[in-house]
Amino acid sequence: MIQDPGSPTPISPPPPAPPARIKGTLAAASLAVMVAQVANALPGALNGVFQQTFNTVGSQLTWITAAFMIPVVVFELTFGVLGDRFGHRKLVAGGSALMVLGSIVCTFSPTIEWMWAGSALNGLGAGAVFPATLALVAAVARTPKERIRGIAVWAGFLSAGSALSPLLGGVFAGFGWWRGAYAAVALISLAAVVITLLRAQESAKQEGRRPDLWGQTTFAIGLILVLFGLVQGPEDGWTATHVIASLVIGAVMLVVFVAIELRVESPLLDLRLFRNRQFTVSSIVAVVGMFAFLGACFSTSMWLGPVQHQDGLYIGLLFLLLQGPAFFLIPVIHRLQERIAARWLLTVGFLSMGAGAFLASQNDVANRDVTAFVLPSLLVGIGFALTLSPMTAIAVTSVPRHQTGMASATTNLLRDLGFALGPVLVGAIALSAAGSQLVPALQASGLPADQLGPALGIAEAGGPIALNSLPQGVPGSAAHEIALQALGNGFSLAFTVVALAALAAALLSLIGLHGIRNEHQQAAEPEATADLVH
Repeated sequence: MIQDPGSPTPISPPPPAPPARIKGTLAAASLAVMVAQVANALPGALNGVFQQTFNTVGSQLTWITAAFMIPVVVFELTFGVLGDRFGHRKLVAGGSALMVLGSIVCTFSPTIEWMWAGSALNGLGAGAVFPATLALVAAVARTPKERIRGIAVWAGFLSAGSALSPLLGGVFAGFGWWRGAYAAVALISLAAVVITLLRAQESAKQEGRRPDLWGQTTFAIGLILVLFGLVQGPEDGWTATHVIASLVIGAVMLVVFVAIELRVESPLLDLRLFRNRQFTVSSIVAVVGMFAFLGACFSTSMWLGPVQHQDGLYIGLLFLLLQGPAFFLIPVIHRLQERIAARWLLTVGFLSMGAGAFLASQNDVANRDVTAFVLPSLLVGIGFALTLSPMTAIAVTSVPRHQTGMASATTNLLRDLGFALGPVLVGAIALSAAGSQLVPALQASGLPADQLGPALGIAEAGGPIALNSLPQGVPGSAAHEIALQALGNGFSLAFTVVALAALAAALLSLIGLHGIRNEHQQAAEPEATADLVH
């Protein structure tokens, strides 16, 4: 047992890992994080099919994605603690097993509520997999160069999951059985369990860290209430008592969480990490930038799916442009990280992301030509490729080795918080704007009474998504074009907000990381300390 200088608790020195174990660990971590991201991104190609299968309204579609992301964000830090105490390999295997169960539930779900339950189980499993796989990759690396190369591969396979997911969903939807996509996720998750148990090297354990029950409780309640208010606000009204109460109580609980973390002996989130300017800036950029990215993905999915009712395979091909570059450009990104400071990669990447979102905001919803989204999607995808790996590497390599587990959990938490806020806030903005336009537009439309009355009733009960999805000949269906235009205006506004968020992330990267050295140089310092100790 060795006391690491600057570490509050003793750590067990990691056993030397043979090259085969290092490769096996990287393979297991890459497969597990890829399938977790497949489960995360799958609704992107299937929102339109979900709407038709379950006859959903706008907020119910948002909850499929939110049900996945909430457990990820809520429990990610606790999983970081458990990984430090008991080993991250066990968490990867257990999280992958949970995704087997969740995907089976989604495969056979008879109602939208069962889809929420299956997505929540998948999210709980992914909440364990995301930080644990990153910690495994960082722990088995023998040099700073190996660590950053491993992180680049990890980030690439995470993005590969995002690229594969819509194609998987689109292909199965094209065959008329979208549930097969979730069955495939269950099988791949089972393979991840087996490979992790047989091939992965266990990480070093850090003794002394204990679960922070009060911190976990206040954080979970606060975040769930805030997200609930943001999702239900557009549909139930922002002045509804339960919406206001959930937002206020949730905000108070998050403040209480911060107060607890400042005082507890073994915090869920060590706020001292944020004394490091490099870590703090990368953390803020992670939230804002990933909100912009997933906001753009969600807006594209909704525009082409429930709004325009495009074929799922077309959506999957477009998502290959959104998510694929981060995987296919792994060697390029790694070489760029060796030669160019992360500050410039992040700045250029977020500017590219913002340009793509701005171009998408200029599209006409009446134009059903999907090629109008090719260039915007490619720009957003290239921006994501340039930002994901450098942003993650900054956070993990800017802290001493004994804080790697918490740093990986924290950076995953903040990245996934941005992912969670993307569909929630974008959905709130777009559907609120569309709903506020819809009723006045209907009243001024001059529709005959036998069409106007049912259209107003459907708009009040289900919002613009429900009215836009009425089949021809049904009372109220004549208002389809009005609902379509309102939704187009709403999601154009959402794309504009996403573009502004990406611009803000670019400026923060450019200014906030000024004077920070290349992460290869920065990684050498904590690594050198660890080498002396071990």
